[in-house]
Amino acid sequence: MPSASKTAGLVLPFCNTAAMNLHLAEISRTVAPDGHAVLIMDEAGWHTTNKLDLPSNISIIALTARCPELNPVENIWQYMRDNWLSNLIFKSYDDIVSQCCAAWNKLVQQPSTIISIGTREWAHGF
Repeated sequence: MPSASKTAGLVLPFCNTAAMNLHLAEISRTVAPDGHAVLIMDEAGWHTTNKLDLPSNISIIALTARCPELNPVENIWQYMRDNWLSNLIFKSYDDIVSQCCAAWNKLVQQPSTIISIGTREWAHGF
């Protein structure tokens, strides 16, 4: 939610429908009581399944296939990899989780960076 400087994220062992439902619930909890979130998502199977439990305060904009450059979150992941997660040797699964959580926590301390990376002029009619 770049314009509101809010973040919601989970570190999970799988990308699947169950994980996506957990993520949607987490995002829903961070939306202001009178607000509504719009998520831009690619066509990953866990994004497009009819088994998603879409909260009423979230809408999804589906991107066309093979257009990662249009998806702001892809740029967030790239920023995290470039700055905190590349060229590491992880000692264990717990180390991976720890490093990913540390990277996420560093990012959420930089709301202006999230806004800069996540804002799409075309989505705001600039």
